[in-house]
Amino acid sequence: MKQYLDALKYVLENGIDRQSRTGISTRAVFGMQLRFSMEDGFPAMTTKKLPWKSVASELLWFIEGSNDERRLAEILHGTRDREKTTIWTANAEADYWKPKVKFEGDLGRIYGVQWRKWKSPNGIEIDQLAEAIKLIKTNPTSRRIIVTAWNPGELSEMALPPCHAFFQFFVADGKLSLQMYQRSCDMFLGVPFNIASYSLLLHMVSQVTNLKPGEFVHILADAHIYHNHFEQVKEQLARKPFPLPKLWLNPDIKNIDDFTMEGIKLENYRFHPSIKAEMAV
Repeated sequence: MKQYLDALKYVLENGIDRQSRTGISTRAVFGMQLRFSMEDGFPAMTTKKLPWKSVASELLWFIEGSNDERRLAEILHGTRDREKTTIWTANAEADYWKPKVKFEGDLGRIYGVQWRKWKSPNGIEIDQLAEAIKLIKTNPTSRRIIVTAWNPGELSEMALPPCHAFFQFFVADGKLSLQMYQRSCDMFLGVPFNIASYSLLLHMVSQVTNLKPGEFVHILADAHIYHNHFEQVKEQLARKPFPLPKLWLNPDIKNIDDFTMEGIKLENYRFHPSIKAEMAV
């Protein structure tokens, strides 16, 4: 994860201070790229604890095509009880969004809905993820193996417009790689989570297409550190990373819709203690 730590340090030392929508100023750099080879190990943050169950449960929730925050709680905690929160609870309960909800936990037409149920002008729903997997299998050199969550016509129907906006697959030498464009990048809290999430997705799609996982390429547009995270960032940068863990997926799974929490594990994951920081909403 040296690439990530170097990028974090670069933003802290060279970024431009700017105002943000949240009311908390950021220090930002525009336009960065990180590359992670899956042969080096699974890119889970080791200089602080990664909330692995939250990463895996959110991705499974996206793959389901769900917009129900309580369904995410069910995948993560095994219950829809309101006392069990998720990383999406604050957005589901935000005052600006409450008047739009159709049911408890409704988040609108967010990531998973766009991935699996994109609405075309003629009313047909397009399963982008399934189409991408089909293309990987039938036309692996295609330059159109893309899934997008950025739907301009439905941004107002989302509790949060997508930060990780779209991703593309690339097949070469029996390996599958994935590149993701992220418009807004919370370098301390969000980006380690995003790196792990899309690397997990890469492994899952690789398995169901009988390919080896290659590289995860992360395009960071507005890469920023919130001013109230500066001390936490300095603490993290002072820590020495541990070796990367390995990812285990249930080898019997051959369909992207069949993965479960029980079939996804990080092995030999060593990490430094968590560093608490408040998420800007």
